[in-house]
Amino acid sequence: MQNEIKAKSKLLDKNGILSQPGWAKCLILDYNRNDIKAPKYKIKEWDYYCILSEKAGAAFTIADNGYLGFVGVTLFDFETPAEFSNSIITPFPMGSFNLPTTSEIGNTIFENDKISLKFIKENEIRTIEVSFHKFYDKKPLAGTIVLHQPDMLETMVIATPFPKNQQAFYYNQKINCMTAEGKLKYGDKEIIFEKENSFGVLDWGRGVWTYSNTWYWGSASGKIDNNLFGFNIGYGFGDTSKATENMLFYNGKAHKIDRVKFHIPKDDYLKPWQFTSNDSRFEMQFAPIIDRYSNTNLLLLQSKQHQVFGKFTGRVILDDNKEILVKDFLGFAEKVKNRW
Repeated sequence: MQNEIKAKSKLLDKNGILSQPGWAKCLILDYNRNDIKAPKYKIKEWDYYCILSEKAGAAFTIADNGYLGFVGVTLFDFETPAEFSNSIITPFPMGSFNLPTTSEIGNTIFENDKISLKFIKENEIRTIEVSFHKFYDKKPLAGTIVLHQPDMLETMVIATPFPKNQQAFYYNQKINCMTAEGKLKYGDKEIIFEKENSFGVLDWGRGVWTYSNTWYWGSASGKIDNNLFGFNIGYGFGDTSKATENMLFYNGKAHKIDRVKFHIPKDDYLKPWQFTSNDSRFEMQFAPIIDRYSNTNLLLLQSKQHQVFGKFTGRVILDDNKEILVKDFLGFAEKVKNRW
């Protein structure tokens, strides 16, 4: 039985255990690193933005994973198709990145002699500023993207425990359907995002994870018949008996659904996928365009991921039984295996 969290409280109790496992539509539980009882090197904190238009996309990550810091940028060309990525890895940040305790206020900033990446939050505006001196093929990348997050936008929030470790947890918010505008210049090329057809998502994650996990995540944002529409789907880690992260968004309102299963071709991630749900409220086909594959293997530590961008076609059912037909709707779905 899924549990909607309605009462505000601290995220963790005095023993560092989740006070209220479940789901919500906003960050109703208060996160504080000082409440965590697990070792600092096990704490994971990240902000991840992905902005997509029909022709191009961009993704930005600032992550403090305890014994490993990761700052990454990826550009997507959906017409060629192609993707361009580069990242900075730092040892043992252990909280020194100073990521905010909430997504609602505060800035996330990383700067060194190679990159300046800033996530700035002010009222209903999120601004991404990037300057990567030798981003890809020794060409620089620079630009600014502005995301619009009206206060009326509801979000997906989960507080997930891990059965094998009571002091492990995952507190996560996904903010879909933010309109985006701005420009990135990569070498002599320009990527322009216009708010009429460009949309962003924020993946805000804080937690303590167990060593080995595989997760599945999918997301899309845009418009259908001029109405804001999007979804977040996923599973694969922790105890989800009190909540899944599956949610639909329509004109700013969140509609909770139960369980969604990813049917991924075993031999080729670029073959068509299928998605089904136990409550028949999310049924999709997925036509891949780009498989952003990476495998960071540091012996004891490994992150192997297939983040696949493509187009969804199918149907969803809102809480009021309204059916939404989806056709060639741009988004992504991924399978990630971590030992960390």
